[in-house]
Amino acid sequence: MDRNPFSEVEIAGRLSKVCTALAERGLDAAIFSAPENIFYLTGLDHWGYFAPHFLIIPLGGRPVLVTRSMEKVTIENQVKAADFRGHSDSETAADLAARVLAELGLTGKRIGLEHWTSGLSHGLALKLEAQANAKWSDVSGLVDRMRLVKSAEEQALMRRAAKVTDAAAGAAIAAISDGAVEQEVAAQCVAAMIRAGGHAPGFGPFIRPAARLGEEHTTWGDGIYRAGEPVFVELSGCISRYHAPLGRLIRIGSIKDEDAAMAEVAAKAFDAVLKALKPGVKARDVYGAWQGAADEAGLSHYRRHHCGYLVGIGQPPSWTGGNSVTGLRHDSDLEIETGMSFHILSWLMGTGRGDHFISNTVLLTDAGAEVLTRTPAGSIVR
Repeated sequence: MDRNPFSEVEIAGRLSKVCTALAERGLDAAIFSAPENIFYLTGLDHWGYFAPHFLIIPLGGRPVLVTRSMEKVTIENQVKAADFRGHSDSETAADLAARVLAELGLTGKRIGLEHWTSGLSHGLALKLEAQANAKWSDVSGLVDRMRLVKSAEEQALMRRAAKVTDAAAGAAIAAISDGAVEQEVAAQCVAAMIRAGGHAPGFGPFIRPAARLGEEHTTWGDGIYRAGEPVFVELSGCISRYHAPLGRLIRIGSIKDEDAAMAEVAAKAFDAVLKALKPGVKARDVYGAWQGAADEAGLSHYRRHHCGYLVGIGQPPSWTGGNSVTGLRHDSDLEIETGMSFHILSWLMGTGRGDHFISNTVLLTDAGAEVLTRTPAGSIVR
């Protein structure tokens, strides 16, 4: 694994943008605790995020990263743009962060804090605010919005992740057959992922029989796949926390005519999304293109909560970029920009007229929407 996947220039540019945004808000500093955002601003890639991390960014000063003392070696190896301050397990990150704020001359100053993140518990936030004398302000979403558009370095990582995804998906599909053991299919998939150079993904892989399709975020069990029941496959390779998911529905033995017909509709609806993904359009219009293709096929009764969502950095237990999903919904005003990357889903399950779905990672480039994951779609019969 790369010690730090980003160049020093890239990290410096991100920190500069954050400081500019803080100054525009009239803030003297900010503390970021979302693992995805700390990774984005420092390049720290480890599994220590189960414990709180505070990245303190003062205007005009060097950032300070506060977490457990035992992470010292990892952080010194990976992080060059911030100083490390470690606390013992007899105190909390809030205790040390309050002292650091005082040392930085930020007592009584205007300080931003991310409220909406799984990286900051309510109790820890209360403890920090009680110990540090400051005028607090919510800066949730500030860095998340920066992350929506991927730089050239990020796009390169996404492309590498997509190759890992295809290797893993190919192995899973090849292992699925009548009588195949669920654990063996999963083992082949994960082994291929690792052998292709992939790092541990934040999510999945999700591989399960269609009988458990509605469980959404469960994966393989101890059963055996049998002819006549489709197998759901949704997974993502990962390179330095960047993910490129795809999804396929695998039939064993044969496919019904109505399902084959629905596969064609799913493909047309997916293509409609690709054509709609243009700079300046709204997310709701992209969803409208998908729904329009479904309506044309006589499925005007069928609705989805989204036809995809933005994807990129993912920390366990998710590849969605945090504890929320930025979806291409019918009611979203999000403006599409070049450099955004999406997990596009053309999901037509439970229509009453056949079932199918496909999903791929798509990057919006200057040349248009590019599908990064190349695993064959259409009707897949094993």
